[in-house]
This record gives sequence, C-alpha cells and structure tokens, in this order.
Amino acid sequence: MTTVIIDYNSGNIHSAKKSFQRMAAEGDFGTVLVTSDPDTVRRADRIVLPGVGAFSDCRQGLAGFDGLFDALEEQVLQGTPFLGICVGMQMMATLGREHGNATKGFDWIAGEVVKMAPADPTLKIPHMGWNELEIQQKHPLFEGISDGDHAYFVHSYHLAPKNSDHLLASVDYGGPLTAMVGRDNMVGTQFHPEKSQKTGLRFITNFLRWAP
Repeated sequence: MTTVIIDYNSGNIHSAKKSFQRMAAEGDFGTVLVTSDPDTVRRADRIVLPGVGAFSDCRQGLAGFDGLFDALEEQVLQGTPFLGICVGMQMMATLGREHGNATKGFDWIAGEVVKMAPADPTLKIPHMGWNELEIQQKHPLFEGISDGDHAYFVHSYHLAPKNSDHLLASVDYGGPLTAMVGRDNMVGTQFHPEKSQKTGLRFITNFLRWAP
C-alpha cells in the first residue's frame, strides 16, 4: 500500500511526512511518499493534501504543477481515500472567501470558507493552539477518539458546509467552528493531526487503515 502526501510548495510538510511514516511503519501500512508527480498520485492507495497559508495561494500553487490537480481529482472521485489538512481541507469547499475575494475550490464538499467571527471579541484571530473536539457524527476515523480530546489548530477561516451531514466534528471558539468534514471516501480536518500528539497519531493510524 502506498500513501501519497502531495507537495505543491504549500509550506513545510516535514512534520506530516514524519508522522505518517511513523504510523505507517508501526502499523505495517506500507510506504508513505511525498510527491508532486501526477503519475505517482494516480498509483496511490491513499492521498493526503496538506495546506498552509492563504486559500487562493494554495489553489494557485496546486494549479502550478501541470496535471497534478487532474490526477488528484481523478483518483479521489474514483474512490481513493483522501485526507485534506487545514487549507487542504478548505479547498474541498465550493468557494473560499478570503480578504473579500472569491476563489473556486474543488466543490467536493458544498459550502464556503468564511472568516471566523467569534462572539467573544477578546478571542484572538487566528485561532491558534489546542482545543477540544466535539464529535458530531460517528466515523471510522474517530475510533479511539472521544469528545473532549484535544487537537491543534491554526486558522482564521473555516469551512461552513451547506449539508449538515458533511459536518463530522466541530470546535468551540466563541461559537461553533468546523473541525472536520467528510463524505464517501473523502475527509478533511481543520486541525493538524500531525501536530496533535496522541489524538493526531491515532487519527493518522485510523486513516491509514480506513477502507471506505
């Protein structure tokens, strides 16, 4: 089995590579590769798309690699298990609305990425640090993970899905924010599993064994 982490110059993916390779080795889940090669993506058994920074920058960065998004979409829509992390999750949405701009996303999860607006004005944006997960729906990727387990967040925007069935977990930061979305063979996390210690490593293991 081969898990591919897509590298499109979206930021430092060293910690993601290290965490996925560690859990793949511990669970005998095959090989983890970091690549921007479309043919390698087409051969993948699992795909991970990280993302750091602005929605529009990540979208443009991905488009800058010839054939990469086409290979990604082809595989995911054919059923290959997919995990988007942070902006990699946000790009699953229909639109990203950042700094007054509207940037098209993948439209895999209907909804928009909008600026956080916490009810408590003393709460700082970006939302940065540890917060408790609130699981909204049962999912195989939550095996061994419970309400109240902590995950690590760094973001100023969140994905507001149109369909509540696609909201798998939320987090409270002056009001509910999306922590995880998903449907079929695809999931996305606003939190960083590779930085979420015990909870994150369990989540990564669950993804590596997931058979949607």
